Amino acid sequence: MLKSQYKQAKNRVTQISDLCQYYFYDLFKSEDLFKSIEKYCMFVGYTRSGHSLVGSLLDAHPNIIIGHELNALQLFEKSVNYQKIYYLLLQNSQRKATQGRQETGYSYQVPHQWQGKFQTLKVIGDKRGSATNFIIRTNPKILDVLPNRLNVPIKFIHVVRNPFDNITTMITRKKANLEYGINSYFTKCKTVAYLKTQIDTKDILDVRHESLIDNPQAILSQVCKFLEVETSQKYLDDCASIVFKSPKKTRFTYQWDDKSIELVKNQIEQYEFLQGYSYDD
Repeated sequence: MLKSQYKQAKNRVTQISDLCQYYFYDLFKSEDLFKSIEKYCMFVGYTRSGHSLVGSLLDAHPNIIIGHELNALQLFEKSVNYQKIYYLLLQNSQRKATQGRQETGYSYQVPHQWQGKFQTLKVIGDKRGSATNFIIRTNPKILDVLPNRLNVPIKFIHVVRNPFDNITTMITRKKANLEYGINSYFTKCKTVAYLKTQIDTKDILDVRHESLIDNPQAILSQVCKFLEVETSQKYLDDCASIVFKSPKKTRFTYQWDDKSIELVKNQIEQYEFLQGYSYDD
């Protein structure tokens, strides 16, 4: 299923690249906007893990633009000029802001903040965790060539959610079976583990979805510190105002059998970034 989606997306790359030329004049006028960029932010991980929330909160920062699933890594893979990609990310962020930052029935619009706009642009990136995971898995050499296609350091954000909840939500949305969900999820975990061996540990941050919900100001401060941007209390409070009061434990809405629970439990033990998660928690 994912391979089919990826193939369709690959077929759209040429169309997106062609689209860039129509924006050339605007890009020429706007290229000074990108000279202040200090970091490129890339999400890597899993569908239904909480990426949309984190990406939207960061996009509300006055120094950050985070596009919503442009699949920028695919464009980098095709050697599209990084300034064109930056421009498309900015356009994407602005468009999503005018739409109220809607996703799967939720609004991630942060009141009184900077979604779709900025004061000084220091960080730009794309909230596309699962597709990024797939590209790294199928084309690991991209990690070697990508730094040469950017003029700034790359920072990876890895959002983690209780695997039982993450898998349940994945298969519910896809109308897939539990075996597919477990295999798909831990294939992505394997890719993240591989990524961690290929980059400096200071360039990737694990963000636990449950920790963000429990204490959004503290975790968001940590993420912004990782990206080396300052935060104001007003920004943190406004972001916290849209965060759910408690994490959704979707695992209890699905009939998990004992064998599958034990399988996931054993897989969890293999990954340090999943330690502490359980079915009963």
